[in-house]
Amino acid sequence: MRKPDSNSNVGGAIRRTEIRRARPADRPILFDVWERSVRATHTFLTEADIALLAPKVVDYLATDGLEFVVVCDEDDRIAGFMALGADEIEALFLAPEHLRRGLGTQLIEEARTRRPGVELTVDVNEQNVGARRFYEARGFVAEGRSELDDQGLQFPIIHMRSPFN
Repeated sequence: MRKPDSNSNVGGAIRRTEIRRARPADRPILFDVWERSVRATHTFLTEADIALLAPKVVDYLATDGLEFVVVCDEDDRIAGFMALGADEIEALFLAPEHLRRGLGTQLIEEARTRRPGVELTVDVNEQNVGARRFYEARGFVAEGRSELDDQGLQFPIIHMRSPFN
């Protein structure tokens, strides 16, 4: 099901975007978005860290238990994606050329639409200060911290929650 196009104001110009459910054929593009986004925003990761994570991300993108949603630019190219669990934004990544253009906010709004009346949660790498500020600006608050990430690696995680939408 396609969501009607929405408008995004970028540098004074209105740009058309579309948000839709990801398709299996999108997976290679989602991996490319993930990798380019991580290289641009997760400066605390080494090349070895990214190489270790890459095959896990490929498997993750094939997970049936999550709802993957993409945001497409005005040329119908995938600009970013998020993965939604029952009450958690499991992942949200934008291609570097689409950062700070309102598309991440559109994905958060879409998550709230798809999970009405749910207190959404998200885990953010502590070293990714930009992501933490992004979520705080959209109403998320820190509620806890873990020393290790989901892979058991020493990348501390901030657990955040958004009030009911």
